[in-house]
Amino acid sequence: CFLCITIPLRLIFSTPRRHELIRRNMASNRASAAETSRFDFLVIGGGSGGLAGARRASELGANTAVIESHKLGGTCVNVGCVPKKVMWNAAVHAEYLHDHSDYGFATEKVNFSWETLKAKRDAYVSRLNQIYRNNLDKAKIETIQGYARFTDDPEPTVEVNGRKLTAPHILIATGGCGISYLNIFILVLSSCLVIVGAGYIAVEMAGILATLGSKTSLVIRQTGVLRNFDAFISANCTKELQNNGIDLWKNSQVKSVSKTDKGLEVTIVTKDPEKKNDEKISTIEEVECLLWAIGRQPHTSGLNIGTMLFSHPVGDNKNDTSRFAAKSLKAHCYFTCGAVAIAAGRKLAHRLFEGKKDSKLDYSSIPTVVFSHPPIGTVGLTEDEAVKSHGKENVKIYKTSFTPMYHAITSRRSPCIMKLVCVGKEEKVVGLHMQGLGCDEMLQGFAVAIKMGATKADFDNTVAIHPTSSEEFVTMR
Repeated sequence: CFLCITIPLRLIFSTPRRHELIRRNMASNRASAAETSRFDFLVIGGGSGGLAGARRASELGANTAVIESHKLGGTCVNVGCVPKKVMWNAAVHAEYLHDHSDYGFATEKVNFSWETLKAKRDAYVSRLNQIYRNNLDKAKIETIQGYARFTDDPEPTVEVNGRKLTAPHILIATGGCGISYLNIFILVLSSCLVIVGAGYIAVEMAGILATLGSKTSLVIRQTGVLRNFDAFISANCTKELQNNGIDLWKNSQVKSVSKTDKGLEVTIVTKDPEKKNDEKISTIEEVECLLWAIGRQPHTSGLNIGTMLFSHPVGDNKNDTSRFAAKSLKAHCYFTCGAVAIAAGRKLAHRLFEGKKDSKLDYSSIPTVVFSHPPIGTVGLTEDEAVKSHGKENVKIYKTSFTPMYHAITSRRSPCIMKLVCVGKEEKVVGLHMQGLGCDEMLQGFAVAIKMGATKADFDNTVAIHPTSSEEFVTMR
């Protein structure tokens, strides 16, 4: 999540008295002003969006600095996409072990070492941290370690460790923060854990940890997970979680948590959706880890941005700051993928330092992958969104469900489901949704086609690659 503050350095006041105040303030602060470091572009936050914006701005000739309080790379590199994918890859290995005998391999008992995986994962992340630092150094971007806080100076200024820095353009790229799910990247593998949440983070962590051997319970408030996704995906993913041995607590919430000699005791209250006053109280005992994955908020506390944002509005769209910038920040947290932040950061740099006013990120039809088991790939509108936008009579759905060829000879089975959402007489494809083996890797190419405006006829006119799961998208009837 980030926004850019673009504030004129010359502030105009209407009365002589205010001019006098400015002169007195400037005189009294002359010494401190002399110590203020000046840049063309200041970036608060060394994550995906901040680093991409800083490097592109530097390439365009802007004198740039990046302020980061922790490790370079942000959530994505340190406690998000990158370490998560390493763990997911390990879980996939565990799944394939179940299939070895079906493919003719006689395997002895295999032992899994969480310590080995964690050490290699952490070493990989550390290498990435250093690569980011080297890239900033090569671009001659100053890296400042510490927490930034906006001051009350007449020009946009932040203070870091007693040092003041100013720039006509300040990018707040501090991302979001969760409650406790990030801790999973530093904990040992628990034998019994409870995860609270129904979003993609909860789904991914539940799948990874259950597959690696943890007894996993997932507590969700309603009947299914991933409720913002297409209903076809939500229902299938919910079923797959249960098929993978995850204890799914539907229509439930955590009522209380207590500590005992054997671990945590988590009390769950479950409501009957048909009988609103009917509640059931249950207890999960000997829990080693309680993981909260119930959403993220903009990581802006301590920045002192409230007065700054409301005093100096400069725009009103998703790509600029505004009187309602705090709301915009919160809205952007839906796009948690680092790739989205990178694209937006680069677009911003071209807008500010190359004069490309139309250099703004299009937030429609952004492809998304959920690394569940099996993985989910989705891009564009859900069926419900398409009906709401275009009318039910103008929407046509194509969908299929089949067993991937990989599972044709395995005792372990996991279906692949696919869905196309088309609108209008030309049947323009406005949504594509799938879950199954390999769906994470096949989505990117289809996302390009949909971004270009492909129709169902375009899909039909494409020769199928056989035997693959992806051929189903060009043979649907």
